[in-house]
Amino acid sequence: MSHTAAEMMAVAAARRLRNGTVCFVGIGLPSKAANLARRTHAPEAVLLYESGTIGAKPEHLPLSIGDGELAERADAVVSVPEIFGYWLQGGRVDVGFLGAAQIDRFGNLNSTVIGPYDTPRVRLPGAGGAPEIAACCRETIVMLHQTPRAFVSRLDFMTTVGFGDGPGSREALGFSGAGVTAVVTDLGVLEPDPESCELTLTELHPGASEDDAREATGWDLRVADGLRVGDPPTADELDVLRALRTIDDAASAE
Repeated sequence: MSHTAAEMMAVAAARRLRNGTVCFVGIGLPSKAANLARRTHAPEAVLLYESGTIGAKPEHLPLSIGDGELAERADAVVSVPEIFGYWLQGGRVDVGFLGAAQIDRFGNLNSTVIGPYDTPRVRLPGAGGAPEIAACCRETIVMLHQTPRAFVSRLDFMTTVGFGDGPGSREALGFSGAGVTAVVTDLGVLEPDPESCELTLTELHPGASEDDAREATGWDLRVADGLRVGDPPTADELDVLRALRTIDDAASAE
């Protein structure tokens, strides 16, 4: 069954969520992957959104964290301070699922501006809860299309700390979480080197090549000695993924 690079990306990210995982979900690609996991191999995954929904089970993908679809079938809806203070900062979240506009070799993220902060070419949505999510979740997974504009040697602005300047940076800041454990792209998966913390290509998606990944990266990309090729999406994964749409998409298809 044929698939697109974007579909492979969502499937590869979804597969990293285990059944029963408590997951703090961002809007967009992370939400698509998390809900795909919940509807396939991880039905007991608990999805938390920044607006205060716990155990969200949306029938349609939310348009924003304030989308009422998230609260409709949630196990509970609590205040934003409780989500952050009790759940996140209390160490009760297993995985943070984030996107960004830029990422560097140490998994630091930019979702604030493109260009100088005072005179940016583009002003982005901003941090939201991403800095706290990356600091406190037991691990963080990032989803990002791999291009030289996104995978940069130097961020225009550091919104969210991954591994800072490298080994020891997270510990110096007092962060409790392990940091970025995987960056899932439309070409493959990058994971931090255990010693240097530098993102390293460890897995390619079917049809992608090492050269593709190098050309799409704004630094000299490290490649694991045991570089592997992931499994393509199953028919069931694709069927569920293609049924996941926002309510606007569903309405326009009718």
